[in-house]
Amino acid sequence: MTDPWGVDRLDLDAYLARIGAGPGDPLAAIHRAHLAAIPFENLDVQLGVGVSVDLPDVQAKLVDARRGGYCYEHGILLAAALERLGHTVERRLARIGDPAVVARPRSHLVVVVDGRWLADTGFGSGLLEPVPLVDGSVSHQGAWTFRTVRLDDGSWQLHELHDGAWQTHYTIPPETTYLADVEVANFATSHRPTSRFVLNLVVIRKEEARVRSLIGRRLTVETPTGKVEDRAVGDAELGDVLRDLGLPLSADQVAGLVDR
Repeated sequence: MTDPWGVDRLDLDAYLARIGAGPGDPLAAIHRAHLAAIPFENLDVQLGVGVSVDLPDVQAKLVDARRGGYCYEHGILLAAALERLGHTVERRLARIGDPAVVARPRSHLVVVVDGRWLADTGFGSGLLEPVPLVDGSVSHQGAWTFRTVRLDDGSWQLHELHDGAWQTHYTIPPETTYLADVEVANFATSHRPTSRFVLNLVVIRKEEARVRSLIGRRLTVETPTGKVEDRAVGDAELGDVLRDLGLPLSADQVAGLVDR
């Protein structure tokens, strides 16, 4: 049977070298290494280049060019690598937040591994490593605390603890996700005028005890106890700030972002 995701096209050795991991590393180590090496970013949307979710294009950008990407790119790459490493993988499009509160489209790609782990390197401010898909399971990762919850319809939710209250990151419906679904979601995310990724530059790095975010021209650093930095980024320092966030862009690319 033909694999619609085409995972055999991945250069697994190049991916592992990019994240500094080995083929025998456990799932959690692969996830953490991926997150640490590959930023969450939407710069190609801002530069008008466009975003492809075809695996060779994703690899060329995130692995070979040492760039980052947003959820579809991260999910496509991570899922292919985990399959090549022998894991069973399901790709799922989730709805941001709780549809019982606000009904949003299925616009966030996550990966279910071996039928029992939720992996997600493409949320920006999300998981550091996979969490078990066990109803009510609480996971502590660095300074962050997460919980998985099973709903009556078979959906799963990922919650994170903020200021003593659980906040819903997203809801994962049980329906199968196909590559065509991801292609349509990616097009809407990168072209819809109201999309946050069309409206603003977005770069996010989550670490053990802090989240660094560049949204538009606002740089924030946040810990579980609150913001420790919040300032505007000027034209002259934009390239340096992006480099510090793991994105060493060319002078032309930085100029393009400034012009935008």
